[in-house]
Order: sequence, then structure tokens, then C-alpha cells
Amino acid sequence: MSSDALIELNRLSFSYNRRPVIQELNLSIPRGKVVAIMGGSGSGKTTLLRLIGGQLKPSAGTVTVDGEVVNRLRHKALYALRRRMGMLFQFGALYTDLSVYDNVAFPLREHTGLPESMIRDLVLLKLNAVGLRGAHGLTPADLSGGMARRVALARAIALDPMLIMYDEPFTGLDPISLGVTGNLIRRLNDALGATSIMVTHDVQESLQIVDYIYFVSDGRIVAQGAPDEIRDSASSFVHQFVYGEIDGPVPFHYPAEPLAADMGLGRR
Repeated sequence: MSSDALIELNRLSFSYNRRPVIQELNLSIPRGKVVAIMGGSGSGKTTLLRLIGGQLKPSAGTVTVDGEVVNRLRHKALYALRRRMGMLFQFGALYTDLSVYDNVAFPLREHTGLPESMIRDLVLLKLNAVGLRGAHGLTPADLSGGMARRVALARAIALDPMLIMYDEPFTGLDPISLGVTGNLIRRLNDALGATSIMVTHDVQESLQIVDYIYFVSDGRIVAQGAPDEIRDSASSFVHQFVYGEIDGPVPFHYPAEPLAADMGLGRR
């Protein structure tokens, strides 16, 4: 493993019920960087996060995080590694019966033996970092979508993780909340000295904050590069995705028989 790489995926393959999702994929993520993984729905992006976090095991290949081969770790070692990871789920996944404060305190109470006074200081610091210290007494039901995402981000960084993974962090956000969230992802990554992986469809916002982008299609890396390289790419796949074009190598329809044949029109 390269000394400056926190994560390396080597000839990685994975299938759901014999349907290939990831196919001999190679990918490297340097320490301290914000990296985006983009591609169409069903291309295997979220599956990659689950493989990195050890929720899934590959059918072939290796997932190496900070020098440890994740798919070969026993439960105790895997859980220890996971405590060094933060995860921002697609819709926040806040505990609805807990206050904002208790949501952020949860991982600290679960994984440390810190006294409550120190937990309180840490929770307020994390909430302050996302601009929501004054909302610590609210419940998730009291929050807007953008605020809930920021609370979930505060919870994801509660343990000062070395790796933060984001699954569609911009989904459902208004333009202002989207800009705030993107800025927070970049700023918090740099402040914590962490490494961030972001699965997203939001090309324009991502190009402003990430260091590198991988494009995934049919379980393979089909394009990659820094933001300026992606903007200037001659790849028809990248151009279609970045500019949201209808015509291109990415089909709208899932593979199927001709409509007339499926409806039995040829037999009438």
C-alpha cells in the first residue's frame, strides 16, 4: 500500500445474488483529501462505501484501510477500525426520540469512557462547528432538512475520525443549505486532518470542494481526475454526466426486451 494512501481497493469484485455490481475495480484515496465517487444510480457507489466500512465482504480482491485489509479482519478488529470512521447517511438517520445534543453524544457515550462533563464540552464544540450549538435542546422533528444534515455531520465527526464517508450528502437540500453543507465538508476535513469520501450526484457543488473524482459505471472506474481535468474532459461519459445531457453512453432505460415484444404486440 502506498504510504500516502489511506484506502486502496485492489481488483475488487462484488455481486448481489450473482448480479455483478463491482467488477475488478482498482481505486486509491490519499490521506487528507476529499474524494468524490460519482456515477448513475445502481452503478455501485454506495456498495463501495459498505465494502470500505466492512458491512459487506467482496467476492474477490481486497479493501485496505490504513494498512489493514478490512475483509480479513475479525469482528473485534473490524469494530475497532470502524470507531475511526464517521458516516453521514443519505437522510441523516438521526435518532428521532433523542434530542440534538443526545444524538451527537451517542457515539461518545457508546465508545468512550469519558465523564459526562467532558462529553458535554465535546458535543457543544461539534455542534458549534456546524453552526447549531444553539439548537442542542431541539429534537429532529424541530429541524429543517438542512439542519438535520448538519446535526448528522456533527455526530459523524464526534470521535474525530480519520475517515469520513458521505452517502449523497446534498440530496433534498435547498441551494443555500447545499452550499453550507459543501463548505462544511471541506472545512471540517481540513480542520480534523481527516480523509473524506463522498458519494454524490451533485456534480457542480462537488467540483468546488473535492480534490479528486472517480466516475463509476457498471462497477468499474471509467474516468477519473482533478476537478479541472473533469471540466475539460473529452470523455463522452464525463461530459454527459457533468452537463446532464440526455444523449450519451449512459442509457436512461434499464436493459430490457423491446416494449412491443414484452407487451405481446407481435402476437396480435
